[in-house]
Amino acid sequence: MTAGRSISMAQRRRYRWINIGVVVGSALVCTLLLPMRLPGMVLLGVSPSWLLMWLVVWSVQRTALEGAIAGLILGLIHDGLTGYFPTHTIGLTLVGFLTARIQKQRFIQEDFVSVAIIVFGMTVLAQTSMALQITLHQLVSSTSPYPTLPEIWLQHQRIALSSAILSSLWAPAVYYPLSRWWAHYEQVMAPPGG
Repeated sequence: MTAGRSISMAQRRRYRWINIGVVVGSALVCTLLLPMRLPGMVLLGVSPSWLLMWLVVWSVQRTALEGAIAGLILGLIHDGLTGYFPTHTIGLTLVGFLTARIQKQRFIQEDFVSVAIIVFGMTVLAQTSMALQITLHQLVSSTSPYPTLPEIWLQHQRIALSSAILSSLWAPAVYYPLSRWWAHYEQVMAPPGG
């Protein structure tokens, strides 16, 4: 389909529903990949952060508010699978907001390498958010089930680095199909002559 060809309202409606299916379906696939430990997807017992990768790909092309809302929703989904403390919601909301802000300020262009770099940095940020929550709990509660502060931060280094490396390596697998679909969707939905 060429950019100059207009499409009917029924086709626009169909494309909107397909887009909703792609968005929800791809987020669902990433959610289902979270508990899987397939060969090549584990480093030092840590797996990629699939929802974070999806969130970065989503937020790169959206506003900061849309990124934060998506991060909040994905954080609640992740917490529903793993437990409510420490919450993933804070870190993923920050990731969605900051990724959209980076894109808006045009610090980094949109391609495989820059998305992988953003995923790397945002994974470290999300994992640091988790470590800070555990640290705060350890400082506030005398009966905290968590390890001592030095152990928390040693584990944080291992987990954050492993997850960031794996997530940034797998990010193109999430980025490429979704960015291609959204580019096609925008081209089809563009007003005629625009």
